[in-house]
Amino acid sequence: MVQGTTSDAGKTTVVAALCRLLRRDGVSVAPFKPQNMALNSAVTADGGEIGRAQALQAQAAGIAAHTDMNPVLLKPSSDTGAQVIIHGKVRAEMNARDYHQYKTVAMAAVLESHARLLEQYDAVIVEGAGSPAEINLRDRDIANMGFAEAVDCPVVLVADIDRGGVFAHLVGTLSCLSESERARIVGFVINRFRGDIKLLEPGLDWLEQQTGKPVLAVLPYLHGLLLDAEDAVQPAQQQRGTFRVVVPSLPRMSNHTDFDALRAHPDVDLQFIRAGHAMPPADLVILPGSKNTRADLAWLREQGWPQYLVRHLRYGGKVIGICGGFQMLGNVVRDPHGVEGTPGESAGLGLLDMETQMLQQKHLQQVSGSCLFAEAPVTGYEIHMGVSSGPALEHPAFMIDGRHEGARSADDQVLGTYLHGVFDAPGANAALLKWAGLDTRQVVDLDALREASLERIADATRPLLDALTALR
Repeated sequence: MVQGTTSDAGKTTVVAALCRLLRRDGVSVAPFKPQNMALNSAVTADGGEIGRAQALQAQAAGIAAHTDMNPVLLKPSSDTGAQVIIHGKVRAEMNARDYHQYKTVAMAAVLESHARLLEQYDAVIVEGAGSPAEINLRDRDIANMGFAEAVDCPVVLVADIDRGGVFAHLVGTLSCLSESERARIVGFVINRFRGDIKLLEPGLDWLEQQTGKPVLAVLPYLHGLLLDAEDAVQPAQQQRGTFRVVVPSLPRMSNHTDFDALRAHPDVDLQFIRAGHAMPPADLVILPGSKNTRADLAWLREQGWPQYLVRHLRYGGKVIGICGGFQMLGNVVRDPHGVEGTPGESAGLGLLDMETQMLQQKHLQQVSGSCLFAEAPVTGYEIHMGVSSGPALEHPAFMIDGRHEGARSADDQVLGTYLHGVFDAPGANAALLKWAGLDTRQVVDLDALREASLERIADATRPLLDALTALR
């Protein structure tokens, strides 16, 4: 099991790298994360929903993603509540206190999935969540040491040296653990190191003397990786191109991995605009997915986005809405059952003549088809609770599995779709950008870029696998 001293220490990347290395070595391997809290998710081959990071790790292992790889997924809908997904299906909306009581049920699902994976694969690489040093979460823990103790699993502890204070992170984490938990840790990994390793060696010697634990590997800082983020929006890169794409950074934005292909495009300058920041002129504005569409609509209004969009369209700009962003483009969003929050309805942005009603059953599906505004194939996946209807749907954007999907405005300036990953296929990427005003010969193959990144992290992580093999 790979645990970390903090969130974003590199657990996801280390697990993906180990999965790729074992696959290279002819070992059948599967990733596993008992509990994930993330708004980036993926649809599996068995029709369920798991964390996006586990889908990436499954790709590294060369197998199809399955709900057993992430049996418990929490998708926050507010600061105190989350949608609880068990074995790929929505179980309930719970506040933090109720979920704490529910953890015994969740642990049963976790152990069931882990046992199934052990029966099918030679190796299972487990990823922890956050940090095992979060004392307030230790009772009934299913994500870190609680799971490791339950299945008697050895643990590797990862720390990010690029944050600073790496030795304090490691020693401090150990001090927060019980004696049996400390004994379970077989060694440390120091991640994202750049510089002269000779200057680090005195610190490594001190750490081993203080803790009695070996440093199994020091992994380098790798620039230019393109890997699916588990949750946090990655920092903005330097401006790449002249075609400006602007995305409001919604408080409950989901599946911002939809924009990875645009971030990698050499002709595109993609900017996420946070609360309180000025909205720059743009060629294309994309409203992303949302875990709480009505609350994020209210946020857009507070920030002045409706007025910005009217001005943007007046000057010939284009707008795309994806999933929750698509719903926002309509006339009204109704949530009579309180699926995403307080029951009620909210006026939409009125840019597409349609309305949306939230349902209690989530729609989950992998899809493929073609664009109706260009000769290009499209692939993607649907994850949504609502159903949209209205005249705007009579002018669809795609033909998906034999049915019309999405909508375009009469003046063809506004396009909406429920498809996540709509920019991932090279043909659809080029077609959508051309529709928005960028006619370029540059082609971005997101899957090829992801594969290249997986190979790079695997190469860099070989010393860790060698050290773990020697321990056995």
